[in-house]
Amino acid sequence: MNNVQAMEVKGQKGFTLIELMIVVAIIGILAAVALPAYQDYTKKSKFAEVVTQVGAARTAVELCYQTEGALTTCDAGEGSIPAAVLTGTYNNLDTMSILDGVITATATAAADSKTMVVTPVASAAGVLAWTTAGTCLAEGWCK
Repeated sequence: MNNVQAMEVKGQKGFTLIELMIVVAIIGILAAVALPAYQDYTKKSKFAEVVTQVGAARTAVELCYQTEGALTTCDAGEGSIPAAVLTGTYNNLDTMSILDGVITATATAAADSKTMVVTPVASAAGVLAWTTAGTCLAEGWCK
């Protein structure tokens, strides 16, 4: 038996061109689905800084309301309320203002400049309930 016949008996090993094309197509489909999901995930994680800062401001507004008895005096920079946040103070929070207890926050471009507006509603018992609005709701980044 010569060398050529010996190779034919062993059989050739490897992938055919069609098998390789199928693998490349599957990887392309997975990348097309995974990349947008990953980008949304990273923007949502950046927006988490906005949600955290709004949470801290909510606590300050609640303390102000308990102390003052009205929301009209609960403005940024007054009493225990933190001053308005200006651009460049935080990594992902662009601006945040508080007026009559209403907190309005805007994210930086890294988080698509989404907004979050939380509004306190006082009950007859003196307890604050919060409603959330803004462009972050459509993305499901704030609830």
